[in-house]
Amino acid sequence: MQTTAHIDFIAAAYAAAVIVIGALIVWVTADYRAQRRKIAELEKRGVTRRSAAERPLRAPGQPEQAKEQA
Repeated sequence: MQTTAHIDFIAAAYAAAVIVIGALIVWVTADYRAQRRKIAELEKRGVTRRSAAERPLRAPGQPEQAKEQA
């Protein structure tokens, strides 16, 4: 079996995979930085995230307050 007969195809496939993965890494990194800038701008204007609000801790097994009122 001659392995050099398909070496061009194999090299091209690896090159394409490296290019695609590299492009995805660049895209995700750029989007991450853009989202961080947007969040920083919103926080500077006073907008806060709901997840950052203080919530009272409840003991395990204790039902939520909304369920108790129902």
